[in-house]
Amino acid sequence: MQPSQLNSGLHIVSTGMYVPERILTNDDLSKWVDTTDEWIFSRTGIRERRIAAPGELASDMGAKASIKALENSGIAASEIDLILVATVTGDAAFPSTACYIQHKIGATRAAAMDLQAACSGFIYGLVVAEQFLRSGVYKNILLVGTERLSSIVDWTDRATCVLFGDGAGAVLLSSRAGHGGMLSFDLGANGDHHAMLKLNHIHREIRFGEPPVPMQQPCIHMTGKEVFKQAVNAMAKSANKVMEEARLKVTDLRLVITHQANSRIIEALAEKLSVPSEKCFTNVHRYGNISAACIPVAMHEASQQIEFKRGDKILLVAFGGGLTWASCVIEW
Repeated sequence: MQPSQLNSGLHIVSTGMYVPERILTNDDLSKWVDTTDEWIFSRTGIRERRIAAPGELASDMGAKASIKALENSGIAASEIDLILVATVTGDAAFPSTACYIQHKIGATRAAAMDLQAACSGFIYGLVVAEQFLRSGVYKNILLVGTERLSSIVDWTDRATCVLFGDGAGAVLLSSRAGHGGMLSFDLGANGDHHAMLKLNHIHREIRFGEPPVPMQQPCIHMTGKEVFKQAVNAMAKSANKVMEEARLKVTDLRLVITHQANSRIIEALAEKLSVPSEKCFTNVHRYGNISAACIPVAMHEASQQIEFKRGDKILLVAFGGGLTWASCVIEW
């Protein structure tokens, strides 16, 4: 879908990220799970992931990423109109993690709410933010993806514990007259396949299990092979759709940033889209899958490594539990 042209377009003012200090390597995992660095890397492309400190919440990480984004923006926290947070590991059932972040960064006049579309959540949030900005309702929006997936992983399950990590990314967005912003987007879901990737409701306080202690609360359940097929096909179809609507070819793109689930999915998607490796940003080897935080963390690192110029076109695409998918083309 192409955004309406009611007012100013979305502009990425600045980005920020935060990852915990603790690094959990594949060799560390092999001490308590029947696996090796070679086995994990050959199947996922992951070498290590970050693990939050005991008591370190999604809002703590999200606030730190947000402060970094604000420091790079020239915009004060008091000027933020809305905080949107994409997460599946929020601090509490309520209030929203966005409210906690609002408090921690001092954004006293901002409205705040969470979005939950699993790993697709950040792009869902980006599309929501675009609507508010383009209509002129809000001027400055803080969009955060933050996850503490280590709190919902069974550290004795080799199939899942090697995949996930913790971290947060934040993007400060504003409206800018005459700016293209979001050129096209596509959001989708297929609830028929909800059982492929899920986490049952946690009816009690978060318990901070330290790897390798097995979790006593509900943990991530995933049927890996089926999810792989669904992910590649859904993301390829969605990405092609937004490219067509934006009247763009792969050669017109400056960069493609996909959900960092594992390297095999990224490679299979790139092949389907005919995207050369140099145009496909990856950091999954350092952080693993951090769900809704994957894309904002990748956006921040990409912007530090690549000198984006105004007018550069970037394709974002993600897939997550639900099953959900999302993609968009943004103009930097």
